[in-house]
Amino acid sequence: MRGAVLYAPGDVRVEQRPDPAIIEPTDAIIRLAATCICGSDLWPYRGVEKLDGPAPMGHEYVGVVEEVGSQVTTIRPGQFVVGSFWASDNTCELCRSGYQSACVHRVLMGTLGTQAQLARVPLADGTLVATPDVPEPDLVPSLLAASDVLGTGWFGAVAAQAGPGRTVAVVGDGAVGLCAVLAAKRLGAERIIAMSRHAPRQELARQFGATDIVTERGDEGVARIKDLTGGLGAHGVIEAVGTQESMLQAIRSTRPGGHVGFVGVAHDVALPGDELFFSLVHLHGGPAPVRQYLPELIELICGREIDPGKVFDLTLPLDQAAEGYKAMDERRAIKVLLQP
Repeated sequence: MRGAVLYAPGDVRVEQRPDPAIIEPTDAIIRLAATCICGSDLWPYRGVEKLDGPAPMGHEYVGVVEEVGSQVTTIRPGQFVVGSFWASDNTCELCRSGYQSACVHRVLMGTLGTQAQLARVPLADGTLVATPDVPEPDLVPSLLAASDVLGTGWFGAVAAQAGPGRTVAVVGDGAVGLCAVLAAKRLGAERIIAMSRHAPRQELARQFGATDIVTERGDEGVARIKDLTGGLGAHGVIEAVGTQESMLQAIRSTRPGGHVGFVGVAHDVALPGDELFFSLVHLHGGPAPVRQYLPELIELICGREIDPGKVFDLTLPLDQAAEGYKAMDERRAIKVLLQP
């Protein structure tokens, strides 16, 4: 099969890789209908995360089941499925409490690589969710978004306690931040403030439900949020970047007693304890338990009630993955869909 491999910062190659095979009786093999590049893939691409030799890339995926292991009972060949970027058994105590991303048997799909034509999915019964039917082609991008960025944005909105009568701010205008706007709207937030400096992303944020746009960053961005909220700050803030600046901006934009949902993959974030102590904010986040939300998200997408697939503003064949990485790195694209 063809698959994307990162050899060094800035060096993505699509090459022949061995076809995946059933290794454990709980595995499934799927033929990908679509895959994509994640903002978190840019960390090793930019050299921020250490790369230890050539690595297969990708952790977002939808496709058709080709083969299942002898112990798989809930998924069968021919079904169209969506899976999380964490494979999980969905039966352990942590999974049952809604934290499948902390499953005691979890496997990170990024270690297997889904920017490819085929993928092995461990713990298939717990990881994969079948759609009611093989979806119409126009629904595939939205179902792919559910595999990570939509589920992650949703978790951020839940952690920020987005809901009726509440004001929610979103720090970050990438695909996760934009999906967090959509999630906050769906969860009933009364006012949604998107922080963005990019006109196309601002427009999509408004389509997804943003009521206000703030272009300032850092202390100026915090001051603007305070201005919009009577000096108090937002009830909830979703942090969807993962830097020191974005985390502090999120905490400082939240009113005392408010909630910060942080879902940006953190890099070199150090919180000042005294400031956190006196902020009186709740912090909750981390790797999103996307599997918890997949059944609901699939139902909303297949019912055409939400359209998160709009975050894909560039579609390329898999063999042009390197161009997709470059486009996202240069912020010429919000999110790149790859067609295997």
